[in-house]
Amino acid sequence: MEDHDTGAGAPEVGVSRASPPPSGQASPPAGRQNGRPVQPWSGHGQAGDASQHQNGQHQKAKTRKRRKRRRGRKVFVRDDAHLAAAGLSAPAVSAPASRPSEAIIAPLPSAAPSRPEPGIRRSPVQELPVFAALDLGTNNCRLLVAVPTRHGQFRVIDAFSRIVRLGEGLTANGRLGQPAMDRAVAALKICGDKLRSRKIRKARLIATEACRTAANGAEFLDRVEREAGLKLEIIDRQTEARLAVSGCGSLVDRDTQGVVLFDIGGGSSEIALIDLTGHRSPRLANHIVSWTSLPVGVVSLAERFGGRTVTREIFAAMVQDVAVRLHAFDGRDRLSHVLASPKFHLLGTSGTVTTLAGVHLDLERYDRRRVDGLWMDRDSVDRMVERLVGWDFQQRVANPCIGADRADLVLAGCAILEAIRAVWPSERLRVADRGLREGILSELMADDGVWRNNGRGRA
Repeated sequence: MEDHDTGAGAPEVGVSRASPPPSGQASPPAGRQNGRPVQPWSGHGQAGDASQHQNGQHQKAKTRKRRKRRRGRKVFVRDDAHLAAAGLSAPAVSAPASRPSEAIIAPLPSAAPSRPEPGIRRSPVQELPVFAALDLGTNNCRLLVAVPTRHGQFRVIDAFSRIVRLGEGLTANGRLGQPAMDRAVAALKICGDKLRSRKIRKARLIATEACRTAANGAEFLDRVEREAGLKLEIIDRQTEARLAVSGCGSLVDRDTQGVVLFDIGGGSSEIALIDLTGHRSPRLANHIVSWTSLPVGVVSLAERFGGRTVTREIFAAMVQDVAVRLHAFDGRDRLSHVLASPKFHLLGTSGTVTTLAGVHLDLERYDRRRVDGLWMDRDSVDRMVERLVGWDFQQRVANPCIGADRADLVLAGCAILEAIRAVWPSERLRVADRGLREGILSELMADDGVWRNNGRGRA
């Protein structure tokens, strides 16, 4: 099961970005090589004539040289033309410094040495430090690998995202199920291979609500370390909220006075109130005046109320369940002085809001470049929620921006969104196809000082 939310705008999620042959250029026909006939070989393995033998030796020498260069090559920035075509540019704002775990990417004893995947050529202009962020959530496993560019920004050079539903059955059993853990470990092995194929300056690999609350969460992470060679850290809810804010900073305009940022996850939903009426610092997370983490997400809510068949009465009950939890949030009124201002808005980062945006744009295939940063007004959000509530399960499956993997979860996400909108009514909602991973990368790069040294990092 693949997730359309890659955070990198990749053509295919979790697939190697090897360059295809140029359009209209066919492979050489059988019996020809580089436009010349290939001489038959004798039974002793010798070429038919001396010139062909010499040419073959020359080709072998060139191949050996290429292999040596490939084994020893370093990571360089991909050229801008290819990146623009793949939609790989991902701006972000720096955030409070964080300390990544040590020895988090261990070599696997039985694994052969990894080699970088063939793909777009890297221009050998300057070597840049490489940073990585991995987020294992209740529903998704996501990885970003990036290099710093202009101050406060970075460029994604690799990404992976897969729906693993790690929290499946957790609400009922209090434990991670075996099939769910197997799916997650399989995805993490791919992430581990990607990380070991590069020279990573710093990385942070996090796990969130499912591993926080499961009775066997720590046991599962031990298995991940053994089998995937990755050491994940379980972050607390406050850190999760701060990272979400750090990852979305560039989507908050300079004249904004207040923002309610929310991240609707699989097992929890983080909400941060951001007051920008005073002097604004470069770090958006410094302006959080109140935050909460609701112990409810799309997976947990759908498991309690049902996700396949959702009547209007069931949907209203889900909204009410979340509303009760929000009512208990003491800091919910900390932005009351800007709620009526046109310079206040909501900012949503999750599969729920990106799905709504894709349906709103009537996309035939999800396109991150059109969704990330999109503004939706109040009436547009109302219409999209009403449309989804009116669809049955098969209609939701048939929509290309929802699909079978999200069809039983999207209405639970809409219910959480509606409860949030009732507490903080706004004329505008901005959609973010970014979040924790981008926040991690921003913090790692700021902590390393790469932007203080023109993007080259400390020696």
